[in-house]
Amino acid sequence: MTAPVSYRSTVGAQARDGFGRLLLAEWTKLRTVPRWVLTLMTAVALTVLVALLTAAGSVSTGTGEGTVSPARAEIFDMGHFTYRPLAGDGTVVARVTSQNGGGEWAKAGLMIRGSAERGTPYAALMVTPGHGVRLQTGYRGDGAGGGTGSVPRWLRLTRSGTTVTGYESADGRDWRRVGSVRLEGLPRSAQAGMFVAVRDAIEVERRFGSESVTAEPADTTATFDHVSVSPSQPGTAWRDRGAPGGPAAPVSTGRTLSGGTFTLSGFGDIGHNAFAHDATKTMLTGVLIGQTAIVALAVLFVTAEYRRGMLRTTFAASPRRGRVLAAKATVAGLVSLAAGLVAAFGSVLLAGPLMRSNGMAPPPLGDAAVLRAVLGTAALLGVIAVFSLAVAVIVRRSAPAITVVLLLLLVPQIVATGLPLSAARWLERLTPAAGFAIQQTVTRFDRAIGPWAGFGVLCAYTAVALAAALWLVRRRDA
Repeated sequence: MTAPVSYRSTVGAQARDGFGRLLLAEWTKLRTVPRWVLTLMTAVALTVLVALLTAAGSVSTGTGEGTVSPARAEIFDMGHFTYRPLAGDGTVVARVTSQNGGGEWAKAGLMIRGSAERGTPYAALMVTPGHGVRLQTGYRGDGAGGGTGSVPRWLRLTRSGTTVTGYESADGRDWRRVGSVRLEGLPRSAQAGMFVAVRDAIEVERRFGSESVTAEPADTTATFDHVSVSPSQPGTAWRDRGAPGGPAAPVSTGRTLSGGTFTLSGFGDIGHNAFAHDATKTMLTGVLIGQTAIVALAVLFVTAEYRRGMLRTTFAASPRRGRVLAAKATVAGLVSLAAGLVAAFGSVLLAGPLMRSNGMAPPPLGDAAVLRAVLGTAALLGVIAVFSLAVAVIVRRSAPAITVVLLLLLVPQIVATGLPLSAARWLERLTPAAGFAIQQTVTRFDRAIGPWAGFGVLCAYTAVALAAALWLVRRRDA
């Protein structure tokens, strides 16, 4: 009896080795054509150059801070806040007797917050002329509540641990619960008192290819009586928060006290800044120019072989056309990703000092949102290259393919600035231009789609284009 002969299939190994050889062959084609290598370098240079020009023309934000993370850039924490220390659990009560100026979103009420520092956790119970009594926390929305409550109105905030509950009353006896919020990280010794805040008057002008946002500061004044903070530390005086992020002061021109009645005046809002400048996206805006070189490279990577008839030789050497297409897409995508990494990191690292010299506060590269935008920009160029290659396989001619891709990526962004905001959002959501959302680091009023969702839209278009290219390349003559 002879021992059974073992058999191991080599088809899988051959297939893997074959694809590896295809990748090496396609990479060799790309790197040995000087003008294609020069095109990659041009994409990097254009992206960085636009970033430097943009940074050189930047103007000061007036924040006075060395660096501002996107999370801090998109908050308002201004207004006027008069407070006393609140030691542990306790209550602050006051009646808002009058409110003047600032429009329907002028705010007057009570606040408990961790400190005077900008962006600290807080809970604010307020009266607004147009939206009733509201309980607001954080820097994202306008809070819960509503109704028809208006001045004069009694307000009460009660702290229990990290939970703050708001109540309102018309007479100071029958109280209605407005809501509760939990303030993570609220220290035992907090600040409790009265505040006023008001939104700036914002005017947005949108034109084809540009957008301008102008803000006119507004101010508001409110009076309070029957004010009490309990328990409070004996002998402590009322204090006022100074400039955002600055120290508190014992007196303030924005507050007067007469016979137990406080009058507070102030400007600036507390809450989400829907018009925040996205400095990271601005520094990466050179990709809009640099991508043209990436698109041209990816298209020529295919159409040059169609034009010269070399693709027949490639298909003769590797009859499985789908693998050839996959190898070309992989090489084009990876080299564009590498170029994108150099361009994106170069843009942020070189533009930052220029912005700082102009008095602006560049976002730190170590911030999670900034790092995602930088890495996402590189991935964006990689996917654009694959999308361009797929369109080139479908069209098989250089100029039309380049034109189609650039129209799909650029025109929606330009046209959107001249459309009503609702229509602009849908246009940017449903076209390949949605992929540029990966560069967003702040949530603005004109945001059409989230960063990863927008990137997913571009990837979906790329997958469809690749599928169509694969179907056509298997059925058409080279």
